[in-house]
Amino acid sequence: MTKILMVCLGNICRSPLAEGILKSKLPKEFEIDSAGTGNWHEGENPDNRSINVAKKFGIDISYQHARQIKNTDFDYYDILYVMDKNNYDNVIALCKKEAQKQKVKLILDESSNVDKTVPDPYYGSEEDFIHVFHLLDDVCTIIAKKLTHG
Repeated sequence: MTKILMVCLGNICRSPLAEGILKSKLPKEFEIDSAGTGNWHEGENPDNRSINVAKKFGIDISYQHARQIKNTDFDYYDILYVMDKNNYDNVIALCKKEAQKQKVKLILDESSNVDKTVPDPYYGSEEDFIHVFHLLDDVCTIIAKKLTHG
C-alpha cells in the first residue's frame, strides 16, 4: 500500500483539497492524508471555501481536520507532496535523514506546469480556490495514473 501525505502551510486550503482529490482518483488501498507546516489551525475543518469548491466538483472534504506535520510522518509516508517552495524548504528542514528528504516532492513537479507553485488561495476569492482545485485535479490525475499504471 502506498501512503501519501499532502502538505501546505496551515492544512486548511490546499493540502485538504489535494488529499480529497487524490483520494477520489485512487482505490481504497492507497492511504492519503494531509498536514500543515504550521499548527495555527490544528483540529479545525478545512476552510469553508475549500469545502465548497470541492463539493462543487463532487468531493467531500468536510470531515478532515487540520494537523501539523510530525517527525513520524517522514518514516510512515512513502511520498510527501508539498504545495510550494516555502513548504518544501520547511519540510526538508525537519528531515533527520537523507532517505526522508528523498520522499519530499513539489506536487507540481509531477506535471508539465512551468510554474511549480500551487498558490495559496487563503487571502483570495472563490475564483482563486477554483483555480487551485483545477491545478490539483490535473496533477492528481497524473499521480493517480502513475501509481496505478506504473
